[in-house]
Amino acid sequence: MHTTPDTPASSPLDAVFGFFTDLQDRICRALETLDGRACFVEDAWQRPEGGGGRTRVLRDGAVFEQAGVNFSRVRGDRLPPSASAHRPELAGCPWSALGVSLVVHPRNPYVPTTHMNVRYFQAQGKSADPTWWFGGGFDLTPFYPFDEDVRHWHEVARAACAPFGEDVYPRYKRWCDEYFFLKHRGEARGVGGLFYDDLNAGGFDHCFALTRAVGNGFLDAYLPIAQHRRDTPFAEREREFQLYRRGRYVEFNLVYDRGTLFGLQSGGRTESILMSLPPRVRFEYAYRPQPGSAEARLTDYLKPRDWLAP
Repeated sequence: MHTTPDTPASSPLDAVFGFFTDLQDRICRALETLDGRACFVEDAWQRPEGGGGRTRVLRDGAVFEQAGVNFSRVRGDRLPPSASAHRPELAGCPWSALGVSLVVHPRNPYVPTTHMNVRYFQAQGKSADPTWWFGGGFDLTPFYPFDEDVRHWHEVARAACAPFGEDVYPRYKRWCDEYFFLKHRGEARGVGGLFYDDLNAGGFDHCFALTRAVGNGFLDAYLPIAQHRRDTPFAEREREFQLYRRGRYVEFNLVYDRGTLFGLQSGGRTESILMSLPPRVRFEYAYRPQPGSAEARLTDYLKPRDWLAP
């Protein structure tokens, strides 16, 4: 688990490279410890266009049906449309990108699915200095939600943002609500968290510190929930509902997710890009849960709200 896709040259990218690879290592160790049965298998890969990565996947664990934690450091000669849509002056410019991205699909329907991503982009436009920005965040997708879990999740998110200003958590929480929204369904993907992109205000050190806080906060937010719910009894009904709701995850990632679109448009490694998809999923035409059921209750959680209101 200690291979690297490239030996980074001495550059401002070194600190980002070091933090991201260490973050991947720490998250994988923590998830293995919690699972207690399965271990991550690493697939180190190189990209013909430049760079590479190390994809780690844990399968058939006691807690996690599948968990993928991916690090990549890639580069190219022409920035793809998905990354330059908001910066047209950089269209077609040389670029570099580093990131850690993970999706965890638990076995027990009472343990939420979760996603986390931290990333750094750098593009060389016409000016002498490169244009750069950070992005990241984490979000939670429960199938059978508990108020105390959702509140804990957002408390950790708020604490991670607190050193950077009182307005940061509400702004990134709102951005998360707006981003992880399935417009064709008219519903949120889950109960939100944090999301930000194109971050360069305040300088590199400030933006990197915020990104480290978000990356480091993920385990504090997720592990207590997974540990608490891992042994909750469930039956086939809950399992079938979990598989059905996983379909929403597939829909979002293939239709809206900027990271998925960027990876495919930039010639990325397909297996690593699509590792976020669940190992098992089902689709059912015109499904409607029984009114008043535990499954119907989820609908109330798929609407953005202030989870930390008194």
